[in-house]
Amino acid sequence: MKNLYRVISNDGSAFAAVLDGKDIVSEIERIHKSSAVITAGLGRLTIAASLMGYMLKGDDDSITLRVDADGPAGQLVAVADSRGNVKSCVTNPVVEIPLNSQGKLDVSGAVGKNGTLSVIKDLGLKEPYVGVIPLVSGEIAEDIANYYATSEQIPTVCSLGVLINPDLSVKSAGGFLIQLLPFADESCIDIIEKNIAGFPPISQLFAEGRTPEEIANRLLEGLNPEPLDSAQVSYKCDCSRQRTERILMSIGEKELSEIVDEGKDITVSCHFCGKEYIFTPKDVLRLKESISD
Repeated sequence: MKNLYRVISNDGSAFAAVLDGKDIVSEIERIHKSSAVITAGLGRLTIAASLMGYMLKGDDDSITLRVDADGPAGQLVAVADSRGNVKSCVTNPVVEIPLNSQGKLDVSGAVGKNGTLSVIKDLGLKEPYVGVIPLVSGEIAEDIANYYATSEQIPTVCSLGVLINPDLSVKSAGGFLIQLLPFADESCIDIIEKNIAGFPPISQLFAEGRTPEEIANRLLEGLNPEPLDSAQVSYKCDCSRQRTERILMSIGEKELSEIVDEGKDITVSCHFCGKEYIFTPKDVLRLKESISD
């Protein structure tokens, strides 16, 4: 069954996108061996990136969400393509802090409340679109909604959630976006506000076995929601040896010469998936010579 589902009101004034992100966030925990609060925080950002990436039009378009704040997690990054496939990384994958005042994982405490959310869209133009806003809370969902309201002037409701089991495995994870189009009238807004008032946490709904389709229809209940599309999205890293070679070449001939002179193999690890690429001095010399050619 597909894990991303989108519906649109029959008058086209609002749409909702819902993603069951359990498998995606489970992969984050497996790759990064993250602590519970980091799995939750990076999981939220990654789910948001997938939902936003799927909204891009071009086949080669991509979106990067980056949080730079004063919390112990350091920088959080999530990158998604236009098919909703996504990858992510964090500076410090293991952070141990007390639960918040509600007895829940303190995501904003780990991420930080003082900082910025950057949204970088690569749409195949000469320069990428970059939007940077101050964080509202560091809880991620509020920050995503604030980005849309501030930078794109699109009224948006965003909910993101991750439930972690005591053994650090992921019990459930997911998120939704609701957006209004410019011609949405007050009655449409009133219906959506009524629908989301007291709406259960998205992670709770998935833990209860609800499907993305059921949740999406519930979000637009009263607006005659119609299916828009659905997809199977996943955690997917597009790193390769060729791409890693280009990164090495970018450090310059002098640095490559120093690596060759040391006479030792070097290992380059992908931040997003942990895959390692080994380069011998002979490999590095070849890269250095290709720069000169």
